[in-house]
Amino acid sequence: MGRVRSWLVVLLALLASGAFFALGPGEATTEADGASGLADGAQSTRVARLQEELPGSGVAPVLAVYSRTDGSPLGGEALGAVEAAATRLAELSARAEQGPQGLQVSQDGTVATVTIPVSTSEDTVEQDVAAVRSAAAQGLPDGVRAQVTGGPAYAVDLSSVFDGANTKLLVTTAAVVALLLLVTYRSPILWLVPLLVVGIADRLATVVVGALAPRAGIDIDGSAAGILSVLVFGAGTNYALLLVSRYRDTLRGEADRFVAMRRALRSTAPAVLASGGTVLLSLLTLLAADLTSNRGLGFACAIGVAIAMTFGLVVLPAALVLPGRWLFWPLVPRVAEAHGADEEQHGVWHSVGRAVARRPRMVVALGATALALMAVGALSVDTELAAEERFRNPPEAVLGQQTLQKAFPAGTTQPLTVLAAPGAALKVVAAAERVDGVAAAGAVTDEGRFAVVQVVLTDSPGSPGSDTALSALRAALADVPDAGALVGGATAEEYDTARATERDTRLVVPLVLAIVLVVLALLLRSAVAPVLLVATVVASYFASLGASWWVFDLGYGFPALDTPVPLLSFLFLVALGVDYNIFLIARTREEALAGRTTRDAVLHALAATGGVITSAGILLAAVFAVLGVLPVITLTQIGVIVGIGVLLDTLLVRTVLVPALVLVLGDRFWWPSRPGGGAVRGQSALRSSRTRTPASR
Repeated sequence: MGRVRSWLVVLLALLASGAFFALGPGEATTEADGASGLADGAQSTRVARLQEELPGSGVAPVLAVYSRTDGSPLGGEALGAVEAAATRLAELSARAEQGPQGLQVSQDGTVATVTIPVSTSEDTVEQDVAAVRSAAAQGLPDGVRAQVTGGPAYAVDLSSVFDGANTKLLVTTAAVVALLLLVTYRSPILWLVPLLVVGIADRLATVVVGALAPRAGIDIDGSAAGILSVLVFGAGTNYALLLVSRYRDTLRGEADRFVAMRRALRSTAPAVLASGGTVLLSLLTLLAADLTSNRGLGFACAIGVAIAMTFGLVVLPAALVLPGRWLFWPLVPRVAEAHGADEEQHGVWHSVGRAVARRPRMVVALGATALALMAVGALSVDTELAAEERFRNPPEAVLGQQTLQKAFPAGTTQPLTVLAAPGAALKVVAAAERVDGVAAAGAVTDEGRFAVVQVVLTDSPGSPGSDTALSALRAALADVPDAGALVGGATAEEYDTARATERDTRLVVPLVLAIVLVVLALLLRSAVAPVLLVATVVASYFASLGASWWVFDLGYGFPALDTPVPLLSFLFLVALGVDYNIFLIARTREEALAGRTTRDAVLHALAATGGVITSAGILLAAVFAVLGVLPVITLTQIGVIVGIGVLLDTLLVRTVLVPALVLVLGDRFWWPSRPGGGAVRGQSALRSSRTRTPASR
C-alpha cells in the first residue's frame, strides 16, 4: 500500500460516504416498533387481513381507566367526574354514532373504565390517543387519575419509548469505544483514527440499510437499528485492534511504514475475513426465519458487518499509514527497538501460557467445571415475559393495564377477536365460554361475511395463563362445525410471535453451527479443531445464559427472558465468540507452519495475541452492555448475556481452555492435516545431522 494509493482510498471513501449521506435516508428504521412481524399463514395475521376488508376496519378501542392513587373506592364525586369525562370523550370517538361504549365500574368500586373507538391510521393515531388522554384527565378530583390503555395506546407508547433512544445509544457507544481505545493505545492521537473510521462505517451502514431494505422487501424496526450500530462499532473496533497491533509490531522491524502495513495486512486479513465472514453468514441465516423482525435484524446486521469489515481492511490501513509513526506518540515504535517477541516472552500472557502448560489436563477439567457450574442457572430460565413486563420504565398504557387487571380480567385491555361464519356465532360464543381461562365471550357484531366475537381472557397478554387459554380456545373453536373460526387480535399476535420464534430457533441454530464448523474447517484444514472450538463457544453460551439469569433474577428482578432473547443471544455469541478462537488458532497455525511445534506454537500465539484479543473482548462486551441504556428489557437482556459471554470467551475459554485443549491433544488437534509436522521432522533431521561424526559424513 503506497502513499498515492492510500490517499486515493481515503478520498474515495470520504466521497462515497458523503454521497450516500446526502442522497440516502437518515435512518435504518423502515417500520413502526410493535408492528406485526408474522408470516401470512398465522391465524392472527389472517384475522388482521380480513378485518381490513370489513366495514369497520381501521378502528380499535382504547380504554380510559379511572382509579384513586391510594387504591380506595372512587365514590360519588369521582364517579360523577368520570361520567362527565365520558360525555367529553364521545366527541372523540371514531364512530360518532356509537360514542364511548359504556361506563363500567368494578364490583369493589375501585376502578371505572370508558371505552372509546379510535382510528388506527399511522397518520392520526398518535394525535387521537393524545386527545383522548387530555380529555380523560380534565376535571378530576384530587387523588383520582386517568390512564389510557388498549392496543392503539400501547402502540403509541411503544413508539415513543424509542424516540431519541437510538441517538442516545449511538452517543453512549461512541463514548465507551473512545474511552477504551484511549486506554488500550495509551496515545492521545491514535484512538481517533479507528474511532472516526468505524464511526463513518456505522453511519454508512445505517444509510445503506435504510436504502436497500425497502427495495428488498425487508422491514427494519427500531431495535434492529440499535443493534446494528452496536454491532458495527463492536466488530469494527475489534478488527482495528487486531490490525493496529500487527502494524505496531511490524514497524519495529521495518523502516518503511508502507511495507510494514502491507506485511501487517497480509497477516491480519485472513483472520479478519474468516471471523467477519462467519458473523456475516451466521446473520444471513435469519433471512430464512418466519418473523420479519428476525429477517430485518439479519439483513441489517449482515450489511453492517460487511461494511465494517471493508472499512477495517481497506480504509483503516490507508488512514493509519498516511500520518506516519508519530501517530503512536508517545509510544512511537522504532526499528532499533527489540522486536515484539522479546516483550512477549516476559509478558503476562506468556506467564499464563506457561502456567497452563504445566498441567493442561487439570486446566481443562477446571475450566469445563466452571462453565458447567455457571450453566446450571440456565436450567431455571423462563421465557414467558408478559407484555407489561417488557419496559424498564413502564409507559402509561402499561400502567393503565396494571391498574385495570386489579379489578377486571387482565385480558380486558386487549380482547381477542374471533371471526366466524355468521350462522355459527352463538355456537362460537358457547364454545368459548366453556374454555378455562376465558373470562367473557360476546359482543357479537354482524359484518356481512363474518360474525365478529370479542373474547376476554382472565390472564394478561403474553403470560403463561393467557397462552394456555388461547391455545385451548383455538382447539375448541376448531371443533365447532361450519364455523371456520379464526382467533386474532394483539394478544393472539403475541402468542403467534412466540411460536414463530420457537420455529426460527429450531431452524437457525443448526444452520449457524454448521456455518461456523465449515468456515473453521476451511480455515484450519482440520476436522478436530472446528468441533472443539465450536463446543467451547456453545459451552460459554450456556454458561453466560445461566450466569445472566442469576443477574436478572437477583439484580434486576426480571421475572423472565423475553421470547427472542435466547435465539439472538446465541446468534451473536456463537458468531462473535468464535472470532477470538479464530484469532488465536489462526495465529497458532501460522506459527506451526513457520516451524514451531504445536506446543510452542500455541504458547507463542497466546503470548502474541493475548493483549489485543483481551482488549477487543472487553471492548465488545462493554459495547453490548451499552444496550442497557435503552428502555426495553429485551435489549437489556441481550446486552447482558452477550457481554458476559464475550468476557467468558475472552478471559476463560480463549485464554485458558482452548490452549489447554491444544496442549493436551498436540498434533492430533490438527487432524487430518499436520501444519507442524514438517517442522518437527525438519528439526529431528537437523539434530540427527549434528550428531554425525566427520567420518560418517
